[in-house]
Amino acid sequence: MRANTKSRSASLARILAVTLMLVAGLLLAAALPAQGQTRAAQPASPAAAATGGDTIQPQSLARAVARVNGAVLTDVDLLREMYAIFPYAKQHNGTFPREMEPDIRRGALKMIEFEELVYQEAKRRHMTIAPERLATAEKQFRDHFPSGQDYQQFLRLETSGSVAVLRTKIARSLLIEDLLKIEVTEKSAVSLAEAKSYYLKTPGQFKLPESYALQTITVMPPARPSREQPNPPAPTLVQWVQMRARAEDVLRQAQATKTYEEFGILAEKVSEDDYRVMMGDHKLKDAKDLPPEILQAVSKMQPGQISGLVQAENALTIIRLNAHTPGRMQTFEEVSSELRAQMQTRKQEMLRRALDAKLRKNAKIEEL
Repeated sequence: MRANTKSRSASLARILAVTLMLVAGLLLAAALPAQGQTRAAQPASPAAAATGGDTIQPQSLARAVARVNGAVLTDVDLLREMYAIFPYAKQHNGTFPREMEPDIRRGALKMIEFEELVYQEAKRRHMTIAPERLATAEKQFRDHFPSGQDYQQFLRLETSGSVAVLRTKIARSLLIEDLLKIEVTEKSAVSLAEAKSYYLKTPGQFKLPESYALQTITVMPPARPSREQPNPPAPTLVQWVQMRARAEDVLRQAQATKTYEEFGILAEKVSEDDYRVMMGDHKLKDAKDLPPEILQAVSKMQPGQISGLVQAENALTIIRLNAHTPGRMQTFEEVSSELRAQMQTRKQEMLRRALDAKLRKNAKIEEL
């Protein structure tokens, strides 16, 4: 899975989620390698500097990774954002896949720079957070910790035990969230008329293809396709006679089945294709993706009907048709909600990129 390096909101909810992950796996001392070991291109963190037991080094040991208009961003900030981008690291003792780590780090660095630029812009506009809202956010943050001990340990790690510093961090997060709401969220709304216009201009995107849901039982030739021999020779005349005799016996059994389950159980027992492990079920397949011989057969069948023997690609196949969905255009009413959400997401990304470019234009950013 590729890391998602797209910009995201610096909302309190996201910070909570990442913080709880760090507390659960990290409070990182137990999850990181012991002193003297290395992680794949991993930036040093305060927790990684732990020398043993449950001791966690304070944030004062954080190393600067960038300066944004003089404001210092540390490897603590960077590591937290890397975990936000790739939360699966917690399943691997806090490490990142070696081949993905450079991209994750690059994306995380750009993200924390962007958030700092947004925060500085909010301050420039003299935006503030009401005391009542800050108190509510602080309580919400504290209440999400599994225990008071975890909360206190987090304070020691992140703020050297200072509640005042924590409040400053929470206020910063809320200011970032507020400015992004003004510049991105509120400007990205998509009206019903905009969505309808897009729907009418791009009808091809909303056409559902003709599809078939089917099960198969297949009798294969002695020389079956493999990685080493993807195109084995066609069966000999004797082999065809033997295959047909087996297939006709299986066909009699298949035609005696009455339900999806009965046909599927038979497929598991006697079919020789890869779908046997799934009761012969191919699920829903686009008509264009079916072999011509199979498509020709199912196009003449009704749901619940079982075919005769169909020869396709040097094999003999028995088909049970479970459903047929004709191709059709989806109505605007069917797609409007999802379409508006997709359009809004695309618009948000464009607005976010534009804001990032605007804020970076006259900023002094040093990556250390």
